[in-house]
Amino acid sequence: MKSISALLLSTVFIQAQPVFIGTSADGIYLSDFDATNGVLTAPERIAEYKSPGFLAFHPEKPILYAVGGDNKVAGFTIDDGNTLEFLGEADAGGVNPCHLAIDASGRTVALANYGDGSFTTIRIDADGKPGEIVSLKKISGSGAHPQRQKAAHAHGVYFDNANRFLLAPDLGTDQVLIYKFDPATSKIEENQPSSLKTAPGAGPRHMTFSADEKHAYVLNEINNSILVAEYDAASGSFKEIQTIPTLPDGFTERNTTAEIEVHPGGDFVYASNRGHDSIAVFKRDQESGKLTFVQHAPCGGKIPRHFKIDPSGKWLLCGHQDSDTISVLGIDEKTGKLGEPKNTVKAPRPICLLFR
Repeated sequence: MKSISALLLSTVFIQAQPVFIGTSADGIYLSDFDATNGVLTAPERIAEYKSPGFLAFHPEKPILYAVGGDNKVAGFTIDDGNTLEFLGEADAGGVNPCHLAIDASGRTVALANYGDGSFTTIRIDADGKPGEIVSLKKISGSGAHPQRQKAAHAHGVYFDNANRFLLAPDLGTDQVLIYKFDPATSKIEENQPSSLKTAPGAGPRHMTFSADEKHAYVLNEINNSILVAEYDAASGSFKEIQTIPTLPDGFTERNTTAEIEVHPGGDFVYASNRGHDSIAVFKRDQESGKLTFVQHAPCGGKIPRHFKIDPSGKWLLCGHQDSDTISVLGIDEKTGKLGEPKNTVKAPRPICLLFR
């Protein structure tokens, strides 16, 4: 007989789950996902906004945040029925904001500004509106790649679980910056150590952590690899333990990685290849954190810019920027392998998928 908690969990996953979709098109879209059969409904636009790429939820309030095409960050109130109402916007403090994160207190939004290689923190007021810039860190330097790394290119922002550090990959200078973070003031300042260095020309883009935060997985866009590191949450420091490629041996065509995620069960890590158009699947040793290659699975479309594993851990939803589609791939819970696309729907240039 199932426990009460198991029955409640089953009930949650039987219900349709809203999926918010950020795009490089004309607005934010919404689909419903049925985890019992892997069916995603056709997306509908629920808010007009210019290029609302990456999205993030407020930790307590029904508010969705998005980076915008006019160097802005915007907030939207999530109403009944998961419709959106524009709440307000603020200047990003830099050029071409491409990634954002909300801290655990809900008082700070952090931004990575790709165009000018800067990271900003912005205060969120009591109503959830993004407001004034508190910290602006402009990165100097360059990398080994003659075209892609002529200057810094901030590409991601991640608050740690304790809300003490902001970790920030910079593609242009081959490092993950480490900042001390004060949630009371929204200020960030340089930590010691100040960064995790990657291989020259690696181009760190995004990263993810194991649930216990003992291990970090940094996705390198340019050299198509994953850097595995031990993470010390007390000092905000990293120790590299492995680097593993995301592409098969002998593949020589153009490719850049895009997104990385640890499976909710902790046994597998997934990363997307744009060009090879696949999801690379790795077995994860939960003790050491090291990865072992499992599979290159066709993602179901062109240029898998972003993907998200559903809360049940049974499905992976992949957004394809160039084919304007989202595909649903089943996950084998024992092997971590992905099946062929179960369901594919049209969506205009999807950039970010979020389950609510």
